[in-house]
Amino acid sequence: MKTFGFVPLFAGSIPGFSVEEHVAPSAWFDSGSDGVWEWKGPVIRESGCAYGKFFENRAVFISREWFCDFANYRRNGYDFDSKCDEGLVFYRDKELYELIDKNAPVLSKKLKALGNYRRDGKKGFDTSVNRLQAQCYVIISDFKYEKDRYGSTYGWGVAEYSTPEMFMGDFFTSNVYSHTPEQSFERILTHLKSLLPNADEEQIRKILK
Repeated sequence: MKTFGFVPLFAGSIPGFSVEEHVAPSAWFDSGSDGVWEWKGPVIRESGCAYGKFFENRAVFISREWFCDFANYRRNGYDFDSKCDEGLVFYRDKELYELIDKNAPVLSKKLKALGNYRRDGKKGFDTSVNRLQAQCYVIISDFKYEKDRYGSTYGWGVAEYSTPEMFMGDFFTSNVYSHTPEQSFERILTHLKSLLPNADEEQIRKILK
């Protein structure tokens, strides 16, 4: 993770720049042992990286070191309260962010119950949580699995949400605004150009938007 810094899970607009394109299809769910889908939680826990929908609404692992620059760029230098003060946050996003911030780390099932995101309740959970991820105010901090009466896990992993400030602690808060947003963008662009020599600059700029 430290070597690459940015590792998309699924294929996007830059060929070869994803986990999906470098593992056999059988390694996803039916490999006879834990597959790629089950790796997500351990990778997050062991590396302390950020995980969320950061490129083209697709999931990406970003190392702690690079996420500080990435968050600074995507936030345009604003912490969440400052962005609210400037009137730059949708009300529904603010509601959801404050719910996550108050309860983090919190599983999506509990979060939806706390916020009344039900069939007959509030709408727009996915839209808001994805936008908060894209702006780097919210990340997925783990995946938890249901257990049967024998203690064996089953089903799909349930996303656990947090804020980078809570998940990464002082490392993040001390470094996220160390540069201007413009400087952070140039640092990321330079790194990705070296990491992706076959991609042109416009392709890289597109995924960073």
